[in-house]
Amino acid sequence: MTAVSAPTGQWPLLRAETLAKTYHTPAGAHEAVRDVTFDVHAGEVVSIVGPSGAGKTTLLRILAGLLAPTSGRVLLSGVPVEGPPQGAALVFQDYSRSLLPWLSVLGNVTLPLRSARVPRAEAADRARQALASVGLEGKEKLRPRELSGGMQQRVSIARALAYQPRLLLMDEPFASVDAQTRMDLEDLVLPLREQYGMTIVTVTHDIDEAVYLSDRVVVLSPPPSTVSAVVDIPLPAPRSQTATKEDPRFGRLRHRVLDLVRRPEPAAPATTQERILNR
Repeated sequence: MTAVSAPTGQWPLLRAETLAKTYHTPAGAHEAVRDVTFDVHAGEVVSIVGPSGAGKTTLLRILAGLLAPTSGRVLLSGVPVEGPPQGAALVFQDYSRSLLPWLSVLGNVTLPLRSARVPRAEAADRARQALASVGLEGKEKLRPRELSGGMQQRVSIARALAYQPRLLLMDEPFASVDAQTRMDLEDLVLPLREQYGMTIVTVTHDIDEAVYLSDRVVVLSPPPSTVSAVVDIPLPAPRSQTATKEDPRFGRLRHRVLDLVRRPEPAAPATTQERILNR
């Protein structure tokens, strides 16, 4: 498969290049990802969607350098990713397990910075700024158990922001919260992208969320996964839960992505980028 090309003169920040992953178990080999190629350009929000079992989390862990592919490679700014790369941060779905209950909110956010040998005063300053940016100013001394689920996930996001990443990877980050909190967190992400100058790649099962947040949506085929399509989302900014979702273009894009996810047959190994224009 040929990688989706970057625009002329622009090298992608992140490139997934013919990625494949096979797990070997006592029951035999399981091919989760067969041939996945796509690019993510600096400043984009890109969502990865696909049917259940399509290997979305496996793919994200490969992008994060937490899991080695069976074949293919990941490039961050043109450099092969062979472990968790500097300049990338990951937000997990299960915030309750990613936060340490015996540490304060501030302690949870500063912990990875101190592990990276950031001076204590600088780490605390960066953590406070990140907490303020997610609406948790004044909550620094609380323990995670004293916060709602949505607030705990904000702490997880703040921890990633304090690292000042170029690339933020999120694995179903809003799946464990109620619908209203989910919308609040969605509306938090896009301004943070602008504030921190980040590129964001997120895995989600929620098609509405993918279309609402993204500049492009990567649609995976049923397993073993390939890229069925890469769908442009030409919705105007800033986005809002009411105006954006009432826009007829949102409905058309949502239906198109959903149709692609529901395809019963695996996509052909060689795929091309699909663009949906602002009609």
